[in-house]
Amino acid sequence: MSDVARAWTRIRHGLRDSAGGRLFDQWLKPMTLIETDETDIVRLALPSAFMTNWVRNNYGERLTHEFRALVPGIQQVVIETVSAATALSTIKAEPVAATPAPAVPQSARPTFDSRFTFDRFVVDASNRVAANAAQALAQAGTPRFTPLFLHGATGMGKTHLMHAIGAAYLAAVPEATIIMMSAERFMFEFIQAMRARDTFSFKARLRSADLLMIDDLQFIAGKDATQEEFFHTINEVMGAGKRLVVTADRAPQALEGVEARIVSRFASGFVADIKPADLTLRRAILDRKLADMDDAHVPEDVLALLAGRLTNNIRELEGALNRLVAYAQLTDEAIDLDFTHATLGELLRGAQKRITIDEIQRAVSSYFELKPLDLVSARRARVVARPRQIAMYLAKRLTTRSLPEIGRKFGGRDHSTVIHAVRRIEELRGTDGDVDTAVRLLMRDLEG
Repeated sequence: MSDVARAWTRIRHGLRDSAGGRLFDQWLKPMTLIETDETDIVRLALPSAFMTNWVRNNYGERLTHEFRALVPGIQQVVIETVSAATALSTIKAEPVAATPAPAVPQSARPTFDSRFTFDRFVVDASNRVAANAAQALAQAGTPRFTPLFLHGATGMGKTHLMHAIGAAYLAAVPEATIIMMSAERFMFEFIQAMRARDTFSFKARLRSADLLMIDDLQFIAGKDATQEEFFHTINEVMGAGKRLVVTADRAPQALEGVEARIVSRFASGFVADIKPADLTLRRAILDRKLADMDDAHVPEDVLALLAGRLTNNIRELEGALNRLVAYAQLTDEAIDLDFTHATLGELLRGAQKRITIDEIQRAVSSYFELKPLDLVSARRARVVARPRQIAMYLAKRLTTRSLPEIGRKFGGRDHSTVIHAVRRIEELRGTDGDVDTAVRLLMRDLEG
């Protein structure tokens, strides 16, 4: 049994214990290890594209970390869709005698994520420059510029563009030698080479690349020996007119602990930032993601909630949609706002801006053209009572206030009055289109 196979056995036991029986049996148990001759890549197979997508988003990083911890030489864990029969035959097949093919360096056979292509990268003003620069660098022929330095916050699409560049350039120049690694991996391999007293092979491999891509440069900050080697490596690559792509979470000049000469080299190339996605882009990304999900129906108000609330990064947004659809299919329930709040409650609450009852009262009174005092008055006319019930319902949904606290904010009413209001609005949302529209519009405005 290989080291990777032994590691996989241990990891599977850990997944069963941590995920629980139901989740493990549904999503993780069908996953199989495909043993190959690749020494730095682990390949795991699942029988359907939907399962593959779900495991990638929910367990991809964990699987990578666990394999690296048990088998230090592992650089990448690839989760792909392969039929169960094919996976089994791949694992158990005996090697067949054949004329040996010419040895191809591992770096010349990179594996790029098929989800991360240029045509799947949703573009708007916040990332257009970065996307155009990436496509320009991926074209065959003499590069118009090098290096390309992409910077932006975590989860904004830098890694997506790196995979897209690699895949497009390999398609344009099939014989190209491409190396993609994190700065952390660069540092680890360099240290290993020094300990083995074989830095020559390390240097020769990286400097032979036609396209070298280094992710998360900020991780070499303060590492003097690593920076020294990194500087000479990028000098060699750029001096030979080859392509270099580097990403970081901030602009070159803002990288503390990185030598000025390295910063200067990047500043001499093309620097493009990826700004945080606005509401329009987040909504477009959800539409693009949803188009890949067969038979998944997510209502407009749920998509608006996700796009409006989950603003930190695109990875979190896409993960939330994956989780929502997966849970709906597991439980055979329809996706609506209530199901979304029940499924993603912690995530949505963590991203929710703090809304006060006073803000709710002002928004409701403005929507129904009332005075804020009307909502806390003793008036029982329907023109006031219904908006008051809607305001109480929103206070229960959008704040952490207790029922007695909500009642006190509405003219000292009893908590049972609040319960009645919440239940009544929940009923009316299913039968009265005007009430449902009012609630949805008010929630959208209040949640920003």
